[in-house]
Amino acid sequence: MNNERAMDDLIKNWSELGKNMDRRNFIQGASKLAGLSLGLALAQSMGGIEVNAAPKFSDYPFTLGVASGDPLSDSVVLWTRLAPDPLNGGGMPKEAISVKWEVAKDENFRKIVQQGKEIARPELGHSVHVEVSGLKPDKVYFYRFKSGGEVSQTGKTKTLPPIGSSVSSLSFAFVSCQQFEHGYYTAYKHLAKEDLDIVFHLGDYIYEYGPNEYVSSTGNVRVHSGPEIITLEDYRNRYAQYRSDTHLKAAHAAFPWVVTWDDHEVENNYANVIPEKGQSVEAFIKRRAAAYQAYYEHMPLRKSSLPKGADMRLYRNFTYGDLASFFVLDSRQYRDDQANGDGSSPQTPESLDPKRTLLGPEQEQWLTDNLSNSKTKWNVLPQQIFFAQRNYGTPTAPKFSMDSWDGYPAARDRLIDVIKSNNLENLVVLTGDVHASWAANLKVDFDDPNSKIFGVEFVGTSITSGGNGADKRADTDKILSQNPHIKFFNDYRGYVRCKVTPEQWKADYRVVPFVTEPGADISTRASFVFDKDQTGLRKVASAAVMEGVQKTNEVEEDRTRAHNRAHEKQRMKSQGKVTN
Repeated sequence: MNNERAMDDLIKNWSELGKNMDRRNFIQGASKLAGLSLGLALAQSMGGIEVNAAPKFSDYPFTLGVASGDPLSDSVVLWTRLAPDPLNGGGMPKEAISVKWEVAKDENFRKIVQQGKEIARPELGHSVHVEVSGLKPDKVYFYRFKSGGEVSQTGKTKTLPPIGSSVSSLSFAFVSCQQFEHGYYTAYKHLAKEDLDIVFHLGDYIYEYGPNEYVSSTGNVRVHSGPEIITLEDYRNRYAQYRSDTHLKAAHAAFPWVVTWDDHEVENNYANVIPEKGQSVEAFIKRRAAAYQAYYEHMPLRKSSLPKGADMRLYRNFTYGDLASFFVLDSRQYRDDQANGDGSSPQTPESLDPKRTLLGPEQEQWLTDNLSNSKTKWNVLPQQIFFAQRNYGTPTAPKFSMDSWDGYPAARDRLIDVIKSNNLENLVVLTGDVHASWAANLKVDFDDPNSKIFGVEFVGTSITSGGNGADKRADTDKILSQNPHIKFFNDYRGYVRCKVTPEQWKADYRVVPFVTEPGADISTRASFVFDKDQTGLRKVASAAVMEGVQKTNEVEEDRTRAHNRAHEKQRMKSQGKVTN
């Protein structure tokens, strides 16, 4: 209660000061306050507290499964959360609980190599984050948790090869955008059966809307369990609903995951501490703090990502031997507000302002330093939003997404300058967000067909967001024709599987024909390779998806219209009007 009052006093005092600030200082001050308010909210969790070593649970406590993540060559994070009543705040008493963990070489736990105890604290939703160290590099391990006589599911994880060691291959997948209401997580059922070293999640793990506010073109088939999420308990319940899904739990248990967020973990298209619409900045600061804490509570993240100060640091790097350096980005927390009203528009003096930042100065410098000093065969940016230039208007009346890198062209140019100055030709950008599959060559100058290719971008479709999708949309041919560096589009749901060797990068677009019913088969719609030889992307395989719709009347901006309809429903609900 004291923390809550302290937070309110901080926000009130800052709000008065903010009346005399220019917009940039206003945003910077609010960002610091958001971090400080979150630090106050978490302060109790670090203090001493009595621990219940023999709890009695009202029901099975490991309802949300297990997960591992942020692997290093000698360490990995193990995660679970005690939640016998997951959709109602977890159903745990307000006391700390002792949880035992075990790591073994075999899934029967006959060869246990590490074990210990961790405290599940009520201040962090009774989540558990164990940073196991002293493991062997490039090895598979099995893990589980025990508490109160109950045993969790068994998870499988894997450490990274030693930094700089010779590595011949890497297999991984990346995923994003899993709106629970829009479909079944059939793609995760298939993902869990793949032979992979690691999985990257690129954001939109949950969606913030109330029941049937955000409706897909093929209709919602499941329902969010509560209204639009605002408070910490709201966010906890929403994560619990998503993580209760059998197929998502299986995918988490099968591989270590590296995660980053996009916008819906808080609110659609928010920028730093600026809400999309309908909220004061003061109210949004508290909402963002709650959302950030809930994200940490439900992800296999290290304590270095525990929200503190003015930051919840998610940008970080992972090195896979001498083969690949992964620089995981956060393009949401530090950005300037979207230009031009956050719509689809041509470039304007506002969007072209050279001072505009997407990553923030510290993250941008971190990325510059890491790319400049990288010695691996590949440099990889797992991140959220479309990187390549993409005009989905016309040549004479262009339209660009102001929420993507197109809305921050000066920031993109600064990154390309780093790539040019270091003569890099091995950059691979991994992207989510747009609910469709794309593949593009990355060029020093996107407007010059003869410009040097320095890398490629693989954009992964959603797990469910947007509903069933189709092989192509009404605007597919137009967009591809006027963006010649973009080589592929597909609108089915699924994930991207990558096989990496020192010489070649191969990406398989793995898709399901429908998500509005369970049981869809998986297939590879297309496969591309990149050889770092200035020829760019090569399609090496393609196959029709027989059960899916071949073409819809949808266009790029329909996704924005669906979000706008959701906000209109929220507005009418707030006025006491009934909506369908």
